[in-house]
Amino acid sequence: MKKKFKPSNSKVWDELAAHRQSLNDFNLTQQFTLHKDRFDSMHSSAAGLIFDYSKNLVTKETLELLVKAVESIGLKEKVEDLFRGAKVNRTEDRPALHTALRDFTGTAPFSNQINSVIDSMTTLVERIQSRVWRGATGKRITDIVNIGIGGSHLGPMMVTDALKAYNQGKLQCHFVSNLDSNDINFILKGLEPESTLFVISSKSFSTLETLQNAATAKVWLENTIGIGRDLSGNFLAVTASPDKACEFGISPENVLPMWDWVGGRYSVWSAIGITAAMSIGMENFNRLRSGAAEMDKHFREAPFESNLPVILAMLDVWYINYWGAQSHAVLPYHHQLRYLPEFLQQLEMESNGKSASLSNSLLTYPTASVLWGTVETNGQHSFHQLLHQGTHLVPVDFIVALRPEKKGDPHHRYLFANCLAQANALMTGKSVEMIHQDLISQGITDEIADEMAIHRQMTGNRPSNTLLFDQLSPEVLGALMALYEHKVYVQSIVWNINAFDQWGVEHGKVISNQVYDRLSDQDTEIQFDPSTEGLISIYKKLK
Repeated sequence: MKKKFKPSNSKVWDELAAHRQSLNDFNLTQQFTLHKDRFDSMHSSAAGLIFDYSKNLVTKETLELLVKAVESIGLKEKVEDLFRGAKVNRTEDRPALHTALRDFTGTAPFSNQINSVIDSMTTLVERIQSRVWRGATGKRITDIVNIGIGGSHLGPMMVTDALKAYNQGKLQCHFVSNLDSNDINFILKGLEPESTLFVISSKSFSTLETLQNAATAKVWLENTIGIGRDLSGNFLAVTASPDKACEFGISPENVLPMWDWVGGRYSVWSAIGITAAMSIGMENFNRLRSGAAEMDKHFREAPFESNLPVILAMLDVWYINYWGAQSHAVLPYHHQLRYLPEFLQQLEMESNGKSASLSNSLLTYPTASVLWGTVETNGQHSFHQLLHQGTHLVPVDFIVALRPEKKGDPHHRYLFANCLAQANALMTGKSVEMIHQDLISQGITDEIADEMAIHRQMTGNRPSNTLLFDQLSPEVLGALMALYEHKVYVQSIVWNINAFDQWGVEHGKVISNQVYDRLSDQDTEIQFDPSTEGLISIYKKLK
């Protein structure tokens, strides 16, 4: 028998379990009829975001119990631990200070180091945007290629694309991450080597995918500019291992530092974000940071009852641990947020996809759900079928702007209407009786209507959140990203896990190197399982 979710000894978890059983016949639509103030009491705002959580399978009592739950585990103190630089990454014995990277008060840990790097970024960005920076042959830089993977790729790519409207047209930015050579070769095909600047982003400067792509870029430059030429004008690096970057051939003055107290998936606020800064300008990059800082302040100071990250996190805990939800969809109704679901996949699943507690025992309850989604309205014509009529409970976050980027845009009202309609349809559904009557009114016989109605019914009662903002700006994007970062942290505290390591990722890298050695006949001693051995054999026969 599955154990009840009980991450601490507090009785509130038992109260939540009992309360969940009392909601077996809960009807969300009916709640709005019974409680006219439901929307007013179940939406909150901060840092330019409006958060409506009224379409959730919760009552006032549910929310009170969820707040009691986070209070019972000392969340307030643990939030302060994060900001003050306590070693919250316990398995690696280090802090996680991404919040310090967007602190403007000068009071955060390592402020002097951070401000020094921000100053260096400002100088670099101004030199490149003003065309003072030149490549190896003296040509102005027109294209930036960011080479990284994971957080060194997803964060900068998402920010650059989301804030494309802030690009002044001086530089085109491209992103390479995949080890598949088609990725980098396709991008290089359209570029001029002499006017291309590569930003090699790797915390360790030993990541296989990044180094292989960086080597390909170097060969591409050498084949055009000439072997032995000074390529310092065509390379920058961001790394916590500057010596390795210099060994690769990057000039020391072109290496920006990273620190071990910043996880890759939280690193876009650091020099890892320099590609985004070159695209949108340093002023707008600082606006991005300030939006995140405003959400940080809200997270740190707002009561839990109106605290956006806390509510967002605990609703997800509610569905995962009490309703059995195994996935969560994030659906941005804004084309420039098309990479947000991919960014959040790494943020949430790499952070909280854990099965061991900080008490050094295996967990008896689920943690992070599978996060997925796409830019809308594309999803409405594919997976929304499952959301409306499938057998899975999938909580949804809808994200939409209140105003279009261009005044009078005829598309936007349709877009906004679609967003609200989907959330409404998930909640209200459509009963067999209603569908039967619709069919009868169309002249269909009673017998055929009976047969057709069951296939068209939608049970409804499917939960969702709606996040609104005025228009997509650097501040709004920063706040949105910080909102989800803090959601992840709150959940890690509830589940008693470390959100800041990723040992599963590291294990796969080790095995990959071993398989590569076997494929290259460099190591014939190590043996794998029969399936892997069989696949290696097929590959080597075709070599």
